[in-house]
Amino acid sequence: MKAAVYDTAGDPSVLNYIDLPRPAIGAGDVLIAVEAISLEGGDLINRRSTAPLHPSWVVGYAASGTVIEIGASVKDRKVGDRVVAFDMQGSHAELWPVPEARTWRIPDELDASDAAVVPISFGTAYHCLFTRGALKRGETVLVQAAAGGVGVAALQLAAQSGATVIAVASGAHRRDRMLELGADHVIDRANCDVVETVHKLTHGAGVDLVIDPVGKTLQASLSSLAHEGRLVFVGNAGGGSLTADLWPPMQANQTLLGVFMGTLFERPAVRSTVDSMLKAVATGTLRSVIDRTFTLSEAAMAHEYAEKEKPLGRIVIKP
Repeated sequence: MKAAVYDTAGDPSVLNYIDLPRPAIGAGDVLIAVEAISLEGGDLINRRSTAPLHPSWVVGYAASGTVIEIGASVKDRKVGDRVVAFDMQGSHAELWPVPEARTWRIPDELDASDAAVVPISFGTAYHCLFTRGALKRGETVLVQAAAGGVGVAALQLAAQSGATVIAVASGAHRRDRMLELGADHVIDRANCDVVETVHKLTHGAGVDLVIDPVGKTLQASLSSLAHEGRLVFVGNAGGGSLTADLWPPMQANQTLLGVFMGTLFERPAVRSTVDSMLKAVATGTLRSVIDRTFTLSEAAMAHEYAEKEKPLGRIVIKP
């Protein structure tokens, strides 16, 4: 099979497109013939900064495709099922062995590319907004990096819940799309001070909840919160230091909540959420946003585009 692999961590040029043997599967695994790979922020971080456990390491968290083989103890999947999957590595390949418990069936009417981007983006956004962030109708939420995969999902979900949504993005074309997807206000971080603008929009009160997948914006996120507000920080897409002055949020009785989804996708509640998100995208209630599609042989180009061009939504790679 063909795969995009790396031997040492580094910039996108470390990725090589090579032949690998057909992967073996464990008793609880399914083997997926991959049709669409969602390029996730964690894929970029791992390739950039995480040494591989062995040579020819296949990067990648998420992909969709068709089950072509099942392990001896698999109960709820069969050959021919269309599924989308999450695992900690291995999606950048034509074939991907994944534990059955980390797969979801794709609704018949949903395209493989749209399905691939749902579990991490929408599953993460829902968990951050409602399970951890306890967002309520009528509250105001600030979404940092609203043009990213999690951000695009979060602003849609928050808007549909009856919250007022302030989205942070950059560029006129992003502003228009954020408004189309449900944002009430869009702050162009390239031209405005985010904290100052938030306080103007909220008449000095601040927001009830911030969703921050960037990391290096933590201080601005904390400064944007209302008294007793909540900050959910998820990941470190910005690659900066996760440091902030915690004295002011303590005095304001604010709450900081960390989310790492890698350990949560097998939980029944999260699995059920992802199933619901897949159905919502299939019916058009929610929209996946795909910026650009590359071939697997162009994986290095796709990673470079993701890091330099700051795409709107997700990038999809197809074998």
